[in-house]
This record gives sequence, structure tokens and C-alpha cells, in this order.
Amino acid sequence: MKQILGLILLMFSAVALGQTGTIEGTLSDKETNNEPLPFANVIIKGTTKGATTDFDGKYIIENVPVGTYEVEFSFVGYEPVTVPNVVVEAGKFTNVSTALGASAAALDEVVIQVQTSRERESALLLEQKKALTLETAIGAQELARKGVSDAAAAVSKVTGISKAEGSGSVFVRGLGDRYNITTMNNLPLPSNNTSRKNIDLDLFGSNIIEAVGIDKTFNAQNYGDFGGANINISSKSTSGKGFFEISLGSGLNTVAAGQDSFYLPDGANYTGFYNKEVPGRDIFTANEYGTSWDRQDAYGPAPVNFDISLQGGDAFDIGEEGRLDFFVTGTYENKYSYREGVNRGGLQITTGTPRSDLDYTSFGFNTNTTVYGNVGYRQGKTKLDFNSLYLNNTQDKLDEFNGIIDLFDNAQEGGGFIQRGTFERTQLFVNQLLGEHNLNEQWDVNWGVSYNTLLNVVPDRKQTTLLPTNSNQPEGPKSFRLISAASDNHRFFQELNEDEISANLSTSYNFSKNEEEEFDGTLTVGYNGRFKNVDFEAIQFNYQILNINEQPTIDPRNIDAYFNENGVNSGLYQLRTFRGPESSANALEPQTYGGNQQINAGYVTLKYNFNEKFTLFAGFRGEQINQFIEWNTITQAPGDTELSTFEYLPSLSLKYALNDKQNLRFAASKTYTLPQFKERAPFLFQEDINNDSFGNPFLKNSTNYNVDLRWELFPKSSELISFGVFGKLIENPINTYLVLSAANDISYANTGDQATAYGAELEVRLDLIESEITRGNAILSEKFTFGTNLSYLNSNQELSSEKVTEETNQSAAFTNTEAPLQGASDFIANGDITYFREFSESSNLSTTLVANYFSDRIYALGSAGRGHLVDKGFVTLDWVTRFQLNDRIELGLSFGNLLNPTVTRIQDNAKGELDRENPANTGFFDQGPIDVLSYNKGVDMSLGFTYKF
Repeated sequence: MKQILGLILLMFSAVALGQTGTIEGTLSDKETNNEPLPFANVIIKGTTKGATTDFDGKYIIENVPVGTYEVEFSFVGYEPVTVPNVVVEAGKFTNVSTALGASAAALDEVVIQVQTSRERESALLLEQKKALTLETAIGAQELARKGVSDAAAAVSKVTGISKAEGSGSVFVRGLGDRYNITTMNNLPLPSNNTSRKNIDLDLFGSNIIEAVGIDKTFNAQNYGDFGGANINISSKSTSGKGFFEISLGSGLNTVAAGQDSFYLPDGANYTGFYNKEVPGRDIFTANEYGTSWDRQDAYGPAPVNFDISLQGGDAFDIGEEGRLDFFVTGTYENKYSYREGVNRGGLQITTGTPRSDLDYTSFGFNTNTTVYGNVGYRQGKTKLDFNSLYLNNTQDKLDEFNGIIDLFDNAQEGGGFIQRGTFERTQLFVNQLLGEHNLNEQWDVNWGVSYNTLLNVVPDRKQTTLLPTNSNQPEGPKSFRLISAASDNHRFFQELNEDEISANLSTSYNFSKNEEEEFDGTLTVGYNGRFKNVDFEAIQFNYQILNINEQPTIDPRNIDAYFNENGVNSGLYQLRTFRGPESSANALEPQTYGGNQQINAGYVTLKYNFNEKFTLFAGFRGEQINQFIEWNTITQAPGDTELSTFEYLPSLSLKYALNDKQNLRFAASKTYTLPQFKERAPFLFQEDINNDSFGNPFLKNSTNYNVDLRWELFPKSSELISFGVFGKLIENPINTYLVLSAANDISYANTGDQATAYGAELEVRLDLIESEITRGNAILSEKFTFGTNLSYLNSNQELSSEKVTEETNQSAAFTNTEAPLQGASDFIANGDITYFREFSESSNLSTTLVANYFSDRIYALGSAGRGHLVDKGFVTLDWVTRFQLNDRIELGLSFGNLLNPTVTRIQDNAKGELDRENPANTGFFDQGPIDVLSYNKGVDMSLGFTYKF
């Protein structure tokens, strides 16, 4: 005891007399040309003193009593490095600068990679601080903290971005799917959906994501088909220690689990690996599909969600300088859902009465299977990576509708019944080979090639429609007798094939070395190529019911009985395809569209540091675009069309560092927006009971002019405050609009000469409470953090019915002369609060509350006196807790959509600047707004378990 008291007194005396010194230095990463390594731990062994390296890899430990010490450098997941015999002298600075290595015995062999550090929130903030463009990223660490399970949910947490309801499509600054571009490791990805340009981001589970980057400003190294954001998924790799882990999870949706029975269409299975061939000509006589018309009890005794994931990796030394690493993961997950609400369409202007007024229920079962592997090889200054990804995603859905099918035709007083069963399967193969070569201190070469193939099928969509035998007795018996449209009862088959080859190649030259032996300038010249082939075909077998008294009554739950007892020769109905009855020579010829898209681009960029504060990043890109499409459909005569254009795309980014913690940024660019194949294909898509859509072959690309200004403050490594303003001018904007029809059918057009959008964004990330306690040799932290981002957008566009009529073969009668951009929300807000506490070096607790909100946004522009179709805004609230028990075991508990808001789409009133001169606008709808779609999704609960070997 006396010795301890003596030591304490000696220490206090040393401090009192000024007998202390300072240890400082820099920690670097040799494998990345001695780039600084931020956010590593530095501890003086045997004491409680330590520090964390900053953005520049620097650290400082003050008030160290004189003496000789061992200083330990460490980074999570890697071998620590200890530097012995560090002498501290009174009043002096001792510099200890080193590099983190693979082991204490080989300090010059650095194994920490940039990719690994990019999983950390603080490392991504460092990237954002150093970036020359307006980049934002969300990494694996933040994904786990917020309970994010896929890339779509990840992106929706970023400032100014919201997720489209019911899909993995996102809106960036109010601009929808057609304005964004999605890449994986900077190589483009195909779309999995005929309706969209970009692949559904919810197909990419968090197990394969290292980080998701969002670049809202264009630079010449990216493809010019850009208006909202370039969303890049950085896939995982491994380095350092080998590992293997298994994760299991289960959960439920409150409204799905609350159903007495859960039903799905017949045919598919629990795994999602199901397909069905299109019937041949014998279907006209046999009328057999091998699956039931009727709904079936779902898989298993209860709708309980399940997921399993395996992942692992390792790294090996090859020779004296080579290193081979690999990472592989496989995941299967499923999810049940249930919706109940209303579905209406075709509102009457004078009365506000919908032509179609249906109550509906929807049972859903989705699966997602992912297999991903990465192999990387490093030797000296050469880096090679091969990535291979397989996705199998399925959506199995049973929709049932009851009520008025058509106010003037079918079930006018109610009692109509529609049942539709849809199974959709998407398979995606992505294969990438990437290379980085640092030839010398002045020359770098980077390249990448990819081959992607996608298959999307809807095998055997089933729809049956029944009407009351007597229209005045809606609750009476039902039959097919009064059905007039052949397509009301059908079997539908669809297949989309897409193959794409893409390539990147660039070389960079560093010049103008300064006094600190760093280059002020970098000139990059590069090429991008993208070559896509698309083939779509669909065939539908319609049952044309004959209006005769012999039509029997039918039990809506036993449709099979009708077709089993009444064959195609019964005289009760006629089997037809899109092309006609069996007697038609081309009856089995599908409707098709397809074509190819070729993009060849060259670019040059210049980065130059005028001084330590001011940096310029300028570029110019030229793109030759050829998009050829041909079709053979029943909505138009067979034909083809080609869109060919050469685009000149300049870009400029300026960055001024006000000080070590503040940046001021400016960016300006010109880009374009290309219409998609579906938007130009004259094929009638009947994806919703009350919303048919078809393409417009005369669509042309839009031209976008973009400008951004942003201020950033990084108070410390984990904090950010930023404020920005932006503006866009869009020539010939493309919009979805309601066509002149009795129903809410939609199409696509360049709806005016120009549109404008301007707004502001605010982002704040702060550590509200941060403390450290010492337990043994460990320094344990406790944090309470807060993050929010807010976005305001004001958009406006001219609407010209005359322009649509003159440039296309379609007619338009816009209700308004101007309107906000389709898909634009005026206000978007995201926020999260997190509490984190370490109990030991291997045990911690993290709990996060996450909220998201978007205001109303237009789904389709209004026409013929009706207001716009508008998706109402709502708030979602999620709670996520993760408990790391020890080095091996982790538990997770999450509750999604806690508020369970009602999802609503309305037919709005006609308001604003109305087009009263258009003859088609004989009146204006002022009886609403009327709900045309509404439902609640329920609360999602899940429990997860992870074991690391």
C-alpha cells in the first residue's frame, strides 16, 4: 500500500513540477501509398492514456509522465502493433510514427485495405470530407446500427432521398427512377423490372454491402444518363484474419400473422425456385395448366418469416509480396405480408363517383436468395478483383377484390369478385473483373469489365372475374354470364431477358509535385462502353365467356369445378389469345418488343490543387447513344424506331477548405435522361386492376442542367453539419400522365418544354453524450448520438397538351397548365437516435430509433378535368437493438413500421392553373380528394442470432 501511495505521490509531483512530455505521431497505410489511417486506437500500455488517430492519421497524447513506455497501435479486426522503448522527456515531444502491419514481426506488410475501413461511419465521413464532388455514403456499420437489411432501405436514410412504396425504387431530390443510375463497383447494373430503369435496390442484402455511395453531382467519369444520383454499391471483400459466421433470424408481420388463414396462388413453392413453361397448342383442347385456378393454403402452419446467412473469408500470402484473399456469402430469406383496403378508379368529374369501387385484400410471400463471392489478389502496386453475384428474387401474391367493377358495365350495384394470383421471379447474374495498377508515382491505370444477364418471368398469372347473376342482387349467386371482356378471365405468361456487357478503362497522370513531395495535379483520360440487348415477350390465354342462360352459378372458392366440368367444347366460352382463337394461324405468337442500346463514351478530367485550400475538378465527356427498339404488339402495327444522339457533357466541381474542419463546395454540370424500353414500347401492361399502362415510341431524351452549392463542417471524426442548395433546369421532361380514357390508364410523354427544381438540404450528425471508462487495460466508450437530414424541394414544369399531340400519336388533355415534377416530394426528413455502450472489449449494446418522412408526391399527372394522382406522405418509425455478447455471439431485435400508417393514393381535386382552353376539359373535378388506393402494412418484428467461429 505504501508503495502504491508513493507512486501516486510521485506522479502528482511530476505533473506539478512539469515533469511530463507528449507523444505524437502519424499512423499510415503503406499499401495505399502511405495514405493516413484514421480512427485507429493508440494506447500507452500499462496506463489509461491513449488517443484515436484523426482524419489525417495523426494523434497526440499529452501530459505523459517522464519515463520509457510501450505504445500499442490497433485497429478493429487486425493484429496490434507495439512500438517498444518510447522515451518521454520532460517538456519535450516524442514522435512515434509507424504503419500498421499484418503482424508485430512484419511492420512493413500492411494488410488493412481501404475497403475494410469503408464499412465504418467515421471512415466514410473522411471520404466525404476529402471528396471533390458531393458524395455521401452509408457503410456496413451504419447499416447494422439502423437495422437496414438492403440497399434500398440504406439509400432512403440519406438526405433528400425517399423510397417508392412497394418497390426498391428511390426518389432523389424528387426525381424518380428514370433520373438515377445504379452501379456495382462502378460498373452498371441491369434493371430487373420492365417498368423501371434501375434494378430494385432491395435485392441487395446488407450481407454483400460494404458501403452504398450516393453521388448527387455529375462528374465526367460517370455515365451521363443522370439527373438525380449515381448510386454505387461497393461489394464486400476480406483481408486480415480469416473468419466464418452463421446468422439465423425469424419474425412476423402483425397483420399477416393476425389472419386466420393465409392464402397464395397455386404453383410456386417455399424456396422461390419455380418456373412454368408456356402451354402449347393443345391447350385449346385440353385446357390443362397443371395448377389450380383457386387459392391455396400457404406454406407452413403460420406466416412466420425466416432467414439464414453464411459468410466467411480468409487471406493468404503468396510468395514474398503477393496476397490472395476471398470472401463468400450465401443468404436465403422470406417474408409474409398482408394488406387490406380500397382500390378505386375512373372517377366521374361531376359526382366524384368512381367507376370502379372495390374493397381488396392482398396476401404476399417474397423470397430472396443471394450467393456472392469475391477473390482478390494483391502484389506490390497491382490489385485484381473478381466478383460474382447470383440473385433469385420472387414475389408471390394473391389479390382479391369485391364490389363495383364498372359502374356502367360490370356489377353496377356491387357484388363483383376478382381474384388475381401473380408469381414473379427475377434471376440476376453479375460477373466483374477489376484491375488497379500503380505503374509508378506518376502513372496509374484502372480498368473493369462485366457481363450481366437477367431473366424476369411471370409464369402463369391467373385472374378470374365473377358477377352477380342478377345485377340488382349484389349478394346473390355469381357466375361468368354477364362478363363482357375476354381478358377479365385469363392466364398470362411473360418473360424478359436482358444481357449486358460493360467496360471501363482509364489512365491517370500525376504532375506538378509540390514542396511536400505530393502532386498538385492529376489528368485522367478514360473510356466507358455499355452494350445491352433486351427481349420481352408475353402471351395471354383469355376466356371469352358467352352470355347464355346455360351459364351455371359458381362458387368463388371453387373455380376449378367450372372448368373441370365444362371443357373448351362445352359451348360456354371460347379460349383466345391476344391474337385470336385457335383458328388464327398466329394464335400462339406472343406479343414482343426488344432491341439494343449502345453507349460509347470518352472523357477527360483534370484535378488540380491550386493551394492547400482550393481544388478544382473539371471534366468533359462525350457520349454516342443509340437505342433501337422494335415491337410486334396488338396496340400498334409492328414497327421499330431508333433514338440516336451525341451528347456533350461538361462538369465542374470546386472545393475550398475554409479551415481544417470546414469545406465550401460548388458543382455544375450538363447531363441527359434517356427514356427506357418499356416507356417506348407500345405494349399494354395490366399490372394493376385499375391502372393499365402503355409506352410511347416517340419519347425523346431530356436535357438536364445542374448546379449545387454546399457548406460542410466536421466538428470531429464522427460528426457532420452541412447545408446545401441546388437547382435544376430540365428540357423536355419525361412524365407519367393519365391518358384520355374512362379508367386511370397511364402513359409517358415529354409533357412540356422545360421544368425547374430548386431546394435546400440540411444534414446534422452529432455525438450528444460521449464518455470513456477504464476497466483493466481496456478503454470502454459510451455514446448517445443523433442524426437528422432535411430536404426541401420546389419544382415546377410547363404542361402542354399540344406538344404531346404534335410529337406523338397520343392525345393529351392536361387538367393543369403547370405542375410539380412527377414523383417530387416538397419535404423529406430522416432522423435517428442511437445509444451505444461497451461492457468489455468484446461486449456491447447498440439501440437505435429511426424515423423517415416524405410529403405528398404526384404519381401521375391529371388529365380531362381530374386532378393528379397523388401518393400521400407518411412517417415510418423503426427500432433496432443489437447486443454483442462476446467475440462470437450477437443478438438482434428489431421492430419496423411501428406507427403502421395508412398508405394512401388519392385522386386530387382540379386546382391551380387549370387549362380551361382545352376542349377535352369540359368540367373540372372538385368533389375530392377521393382515396383510390389505401392499405396498412402492419408492424414487422424480427429476432436474429449470429455466431462467429
